Amino acid sequence: MASVRTLGIVVRSTDVFETSSVVTIFTREIGKVSALAKGARRLKSPLQGGLDLLDVSDIVLLHKATEALDLVTEAVALERFGSLRRDLAALYAGYYIAELLSDLTDFNDPHPRLFDAAAITLRQLGDPLLRSRRVLRFELACLRELGSMPMLDACAHCGQYVEARGDTFAFGLATGGVLCPECRPGQPHVATLTGRTLDAIRILASPGNDWRDLDPSPSALQPVRTTLGSIVSHLMGHRPRLLPFLGV
Repeated sequence: MASVRTLGIVVRSTDVFETSSVVTIFTREIGKVSALAKGARRLKSPLQGGLDLLDVSDIVLLHKATEALDLVTEAVALERFGSLRRDLAALYAGYYIAELLSDLTDFNDPHPRLFDAAAITLRQLGDPLLRSRRVLRFELACLRELGSMPMLDACAHCGQYVEARGDTFAFGLATGGVLCPECRPGQPHVATLTGRTLDAIRILASPGNDWRDLDPSPSALQPVRTTLGSIVSHLMGHRPRLLPFLGV
């Protein structure tokens, strides 16, 4: 067993025995792991407070190459997000991020940029004006990092540039992006997006800070929320449990 030191975010925790826990940790260096934290719930345990859900912690693991549980030997919280303890909407958004990291990623498959995006998003959930747009942006970061980013300019089926019909675009939730008129017939799970909604998704998916200038009103963001929620649900094979609690 190799000893690995890494930053990690606990995305799931289950109590086992009297004082121990099995935790799912999304780490920056080695990806998602499942580990036993012996005695973590014991008073004065050296692990106490270092494995709280959604904190960013400095963690040392005895990492196993097999499917057996890793073992947590050290854990120190580096960053706690107070807004998650004060604001129910922020907490639900945090739980949604944990659900995406837990259910969309594979074990031992590192995505350091996704880890960084998660930490930044958790840090900003306390701002109710930015929260919805920040979560949407994180969903797109997940899709990009996991190789499932929808095509937003060229047809997802044939690769040709797509022009709007009027002010609407055909968007294949299963095929992964916009569809040209020739490829649209026969495609399953196709939504119709306005140019405004597609432009908002493009801005949210782009680097920089232009996403902060998007209209934050529910009327503007609800179609984006519906579209990205459908894509994520298709990838998971089921609707995320926390999705109905997000709002816009």
